[in-house]
Amino acid sequence: MGAHKLILTDDFAEEFLLVAIHCSEEAYKVAFLLNQFATLHLKRSKVDLEYSNNGLEIAFPLFDYEDEMRYINYDLISNKCVAKSARVVSSGGLFDDENISEMVTTHLIPEYKQVDFFLKISTDAPSVAIRKIVTDINDIKQVISAYEVDTEQLKSKNNLIFD
Repeated sequence: MGAHKLILTDDFAEEFLLVAIHCSEEAYKVAFLLNQFATLHLKRSKVDLEYSNNGLEIAFPLFDYEDEMRYINYDLISNKCVAKSARVVSSGGLFDDENISEMVTTHLIPEYKQVDFFLKISTDAPSVAIRKIVTDINDIKQVISAYEVDTEQLKSKNNLIFD
């Protein structure tokens, strides 16, 4: 009997477009502005995007919108999360243990530490007006800049697969 060989191809890659947004506003305000100026209907997801990094539990706020007529999913995700790290330091005495806490900033996409938010656009349709979306976002007064990110060059692309 001959040996059967199965070859597994890497077909798990999710195709999406990514827009980087530089804005100093809070996540809910950015979602509101995108709804108002970019004609999206983003709503806060019931579940935040949660990760565990070096013992810290990190939650990134997530806003999503599914355009059922055009088969497009929009996800607005914050790139920065500030978490409080706590540790106990013993000074060698009987009662002198100290609790030290510090604020730790974690990035969802570490290659783009300056970016405040990402707008992930997932679709099977070949034509998405990405330039119009970027132009609409750049027209918002509170947004410093917005531009498309090449997803093929991202090292931490797996952090954006959260469906």
